[in-house]
Amino acid sequence: MADDSVTTAASHPDPALMRGVISYLSLDGRAGEAADFFARAFGARDLGRYPDADHPGRLMHVQVEINGGCLMMTDCRAPWEAEAPTPQGFNLMLVVGDGEAWWSRAVNAGCTVVMPFERQFWGDRWGLLRDPFGFHWAIDEPGDSAP
Repeated sequence: MADDSVTTAASHPDPALMRGVISYLSLDGRAGEAADFFARAFGARDLGRYPDADHPGRLMHVQVEINGGCLMMTDCRAPWEAEAPTPQGFNLMLVVGDGEAWWSRAVNAGCTVVMPFERQFWGDRWGLLRDPFGFHWAIDEPGDSAP
């Protein structure tokens, strides 16, 4: 487990990770714990943890790479939020070549099954998991008929 009070990356991540839409999760004190869990469940690689100088023990910014993309997190809340918002209305999707391996690793790490990983009508193998922080993760393995 990484020390949440120490920056673990000295440089900027590869620009190729910083494209498209990047999710930024508010975890209200659990960003470091989430990054550690995502390493076990999804093979996340820690790109940096930046402490909140005004709030010891909390992280202003955490950044990980999962499956070639970037995910960002914070322990901070926006000034207009009375409490951390509950995750809703979205899932984080991982499109992978070996869905069974990704699925098994995530379940073994502590994710719970929302929808089983199985062949879908569009040809892919797909399933939905919930992590201990309340976020939903879709695992998609493209099928033969996928573009």
